[in-house]
Amino acid sequence: MGAVAAAMRAQGFAVTGSDAAVYPPMSTFLESKGIKLSEGYQPENIPADADLIVVGNAISRGNPEVEAVLNRKLYYLSLPETLKQFFLRGRHNLVVTGTHGKTTTTSMLAWILQSAGLNPAYMIGGIANNLGQGASLHDARHVVIEGDEYDTAFFDKRSKFLHYLPELVIVNNLEFDHADIFDDLDAIKLSFTRLLNIVPENGMVLINGDDANCIDVAKVTRAQLVEVGFSENAARHIRDVRYHPTGSEFTLLDMRFSIQLVGEYNVRNAAMAISAAHFYGVPLAEIAKAMAAFEGVKRRQEVRGEVRGITIIDDFGHHPTAIRETLRGLRHQYPGRRLWAIFEPRSNTTRRAVFQHELPAALAFADGVILAQVARQEQLAADDRLDPAQVIADIAATGKPAFYEPDVNAIIARLKPLVEERDVIVILSNGGFGNIHERLLAELRTPVTVSGVGP
Repeated sequence: MGAVAAAMRAQGFAVTGSDAAVYPPMSTFLESKGIKLSEGYQPENIPADADLIVVGNAISRGNPEVEAVLNRKLYYLSLPETLKQFFLRGRHNLVVTGTHGKTTTTSMLAWILQSAGLNPAYMIGGIANNLGQGASLHDARHVVIEGDEYDTAFFDKRSKFLHYLPELVIVNNLEFDHADIFDDLDAIKLSFTRLLNIVPENGMVLINGDDANCIDVAKVTRAQLVEVGFSENAARHIRDVRYHPTGSEFTLLDMRFSIQLVGEYNVRNAAMAISAAHFYGVPLAEIAKAMAAFEGVKRRQEVRGEVRGITIIDDFGHHPTAIRETLRGLRHQYPGRRLWAIFEPRSNTTRRAVFQHELPAALAFADGVILAQVARQEQLAADDRLDPAQVIADIAATGKPAFYEPDVNAIIARLKPLVEERDVIVILSNGGFGNIHERLLAELRTPVTVSGVGP
């Protein structure tokens, strides 16, 4: 929503917006674009002369602004409908989907096309460092768009990506997620099947050839289908992979590529973006040059600062697989250094008990773990809610230090006397997490005070 708001403002629209909470980096980015933000929902936030109300998928009936829109008979659309109506018709739309890696892959693909001089429009659920913003919905032949399987709006329960008129679709991977709207993995697979069923015959579908769920949903497509993966059976075989502290290298389409990101998932993300750009005729040499210059995405293994030799990293990971792969990637990036993971169970899935056993296994890839309180826990019944104490007990049983702390102050107080020079702390959350990154950096600048009583 924020990315599209900025893009519409750039096109001359007067844009305002409301959210329950606003926090960096998106809040500061929007304010820099001259967009007025209101924290909290009030009918008076809606301008009297508003031409269009765009309703986000987190908004439901009973919201004061939704009720005002309905009572005033104002024209409203979902965000995906707005994109389809105003930006996507008649374009070559490249839609990046999957449980993990959507934002990074979309950013890579948009950057490759931009570097090649194709001047693509794009809409990304994050801010790519090379692009400087999450959306640029100008008049362009190609549109690169992050395709989310989450539902569209309270009045449209289909997945968002079904509105995006795809010509090319990437499916990075498929796992169970979004437990608040999908009953099981089969329900998610059905939504992806519907997406691949609307790709035109002259389009392309790129799937993870190492993922059985991806292979299964792709059976319906009438478009050209290409499997990308580490398996030798994949048509686009990723081979000769090398990881080092400053990035990764691999071979694809008989070309050697180098990226500044680490880990298997980022190599696969890159291979998908490369394959998509190749389909649209970008020379491999130009793709390789763009990939080597790609600088990542904010909040994806982003270094927020270093103090007393301790490195603080911010990451958006919240699904157990994403957490595990982030920690594995950081092992390559910071070999021989102790790794702490601080995790906030905040997403609608990780707040629930569905990953009760998977979360300890993922977090145990760190050397020490601190788990924050389950966000908005009062909204969930006790038997449906993640049990943080059990998560910590399962990790502690492996012999690693693990703690459950109720808030940011308690987390910092717990961590400060434990960390040492050369430690790496990764903070995993899909929200603002009480500005813990800056608060932790500030607190670590103050030496630990040790008091005692002499003999």
